[in-house]
Amino acid sequence: MHASSSENSDETRLLLSAQIVDDNPDTIQAKPITPLPKAKLTIATCIRIVEPIAFSQIFPYINEYLSSLHVTDDPKQIGFYSGLVESTFAVFQLVSIYNLSKLSDRIGRRPVILWGNAGIAVATLLFGLSRSLPTMLVFRAMAGLCSGNAPVMHSVIAEITDSTNFGLALPIYSSAWPIGAVIGAMLGGTLSSPADKYPWLNFSFLVRHPYFLPGGVASALTFLAVLIGYFVLEETLPSKIRTSKELHEIASAELVNDRPRDEPLGAKALLANPAMVALCTSGSVMCFQDSGFQVVFVLFAYTSVLNGGLGLSTESIGYSLSTSAVACLILQLMIVPYLIRTFNHAKIYNLCFWVFPFTFPLLAVLNLIARAGYDRTTGELSSQASAAIWVGIAIVMAMARIANLAYSFNIIIIKENCPNSASLGMSNGIVQFTMCLARALSPAFTSSIFALSVDYNILGGFAWLIATFLVGLLGIIESRSLICLDRHRR
Repeated sequence: MHASSSENSDETRLLLSAQIVDDNPDTIQAKPITPLPKAKLTIATCIRIVEPIAFSQIFPYINEYLSSLHVTDDPKQIGFYSGLVESTFAVFQLVSIYNLSKLSDRIGRRPVILWGNAGIAVATLLFGLSRSLPTMLVFRAMAGLCSGNAPVMHSVIAEITDSTNFGLALPIYSSAWPIGAVIGAMLGGTLSSPADKYPWLNFSFLVRHPYFLPGGVASALTFLAVLIGYFVLEETLPSKIRTSKELHEIASAELVNDRPRDEPLGAKALLANPAMVALCTSGSVMCFQDSGFQVVFVLFAYTSVLNGGLGLSTESIGYSLSTSAVACLILQLMIVPYLIRTFNHAKIYNLCFWVFPFTFPLLAVLNLIARAGYDRTTGELSSQASAAIWVGIAIVMAMARIANLAYSFNIIIIKENCPNSASLGMSNGIVQFTMCLARALSPAFTSSIFALSVDYNILGGFAWLIATFLVGLLGIIESRSLICLDRHRR
């Protein structure tokens, strides 16, 4: 599985010095495409899948879990506490992401990835045993600290590919998140409260801990990924994979002083690049919107129709999230490769930001449909209203997934604008740091705005739409600056 020394040298040289896709079609045809490192890409993608499984498995049942712990007597305030739990993960991921990215540039990618995933597995396992809000926050904080290795995985993909095949590898790697989200949402929706749903699982332990099983299964899958990674994941950091043959050739040719090795740049030097600043600001807005949408959708779906939501069950919420992730997977594998090959990356990146400002208002429309078909006597929706709502949910989720394509192009543009291969981990880390900051703030902010809007019936309970729309406009403005910078770079 090891590449030859000449291939490693060429890969390192091409990694960031050339554009992934040139504007001139003739240039693309003239430059041969390096075959994908299928084994390495498959291993990295499989390891990446487990993080979204562990992260997303709580979403279908978190509101119900908090209600069962009686953290508040007011159902309208559940959204605030669920946002707090979800934000805790991102806050502590924010604390670790910069340092783990920097550490991976020094000691290698492999140890940071394996130790991080092992920590996620432990924290996910213990979360389902929580009997109080503080305990839940502690275990989510632990999971967040260990999830700071996300940009390290991005660096691995960049280092096992070159400028000709990175655009082919990225959609495959990016499919890991929607696949994990599908599995996580299904685990959370189908395995929560198993003793009530499945008579053959009516064990006393699962009765006492009704939300243990989803996290337990997610933890087992994560431990399996760690085990696989321990035996087959190879180191990709260029400074760690120089072979003795390379060093001998350099020494014999007396080129040690003539071939200076790239040194990793610090945060200050990297942020002197306007493109890196634009990636940080636009990426943080993108992440703020995405995290906010996930929180609002789950809250909106869980909240009763009369209080401004849809009143869906935990299973229905899990199925809708899973279906959404499947749509994202299809987009990543079938649409993204074409977009990468055909269009300017910065322009597609900016286009994705135009979707979210029009996605949130559609949720309010769904509530209006639900109210129109709601029978106050039975507490049920009419069949016509129910069908219309599910069609609407499909449209809303599809729009959100289209907007999320910006994540893939964010990774591409980081690679295009990174000054050297030794700074790739730090570059990904800086952008991920700002994105995690947004992810840390968004759930608490969005859920609080939602709870206040519903509790005080501000603008009919839909005042939260104003905040989400303004954030969306900011994302459009920030991402557009990359188009100008891209023209200047070319």
